[in-house]
Amino acid sequence: MAAALDEAAGTLLAVWEAARERTTSRLSGAQLRAVMVVEQHDGINLRRLATLTDMLLSSASRLCDRLVAAGMLEREPGRYDRREIALHLTPAATRLLAELRADRRHRLDGILAGMSAEGRAALMRGMREFDEVARRGEAAAAEGWPVLQSAGERLAEPESPGEPPVARTA
Repeated sequence: MAAALDEAAGTLLAVWEAARERTTSRLSGAQLRAVMVVEQHDGINLRRLATLTDMLLSSASRLCDRLVAAGMLEREPGRYDRREIALHLTPAATRLLAELRADRRHRLDGILAGMSAEGRAALMRGMREFDEVARRGEAAAAEGWPVLQSAGERLAEPESPGEPPVARTA
C-alpha cells in the first residue's frame, strides 16, 4: 500500500512542482516553504520558523534575508519583545501564493475531470482522512509526544505481520 501511494503521490508532486516552476521560478523550494509557513503563522518569529522548516537558525536567518531582499517578507519588531523579529508576507508574496494555488487547481481540475465521480469521491474521502491523521501526528509532535517519523524519513512496511513499521531515512 505504501509503495503504491508513494508512486501515486509522485504524480501529484509532479503537478505541484510544475505549478511551482511556472509561478515561483524565482524562489527555491526552501524559500517557498518558508513563505507558506509565514502565511500560516503571520507574525512568526525566526526561531519558530527555523523549527517549523527544520532548519538551523542561522540558515533560516539567511533565507529570510534573501526573501526580504526579494520583496516576499517584511520584518518588524515583535509586539511583546522588541528584540524579537516578527515576519509577515508582503502583498507580492500573497499574490504569488494565489497564482501558485490557481495554477495547481487548474492542473488538478484537468486530471480530476478524467476520473469517474466514484473515483473522485473515494479520493476525497481518503485524502481527508489522510490529512486528519497527519495533522494529529503533527499536533502530537508539537506537544512533545514522539512520532514515528520526522522530516526526511518514511515508514517502511513491516518485515513480518504483527511487527510495527520502522522509520527509515529516504
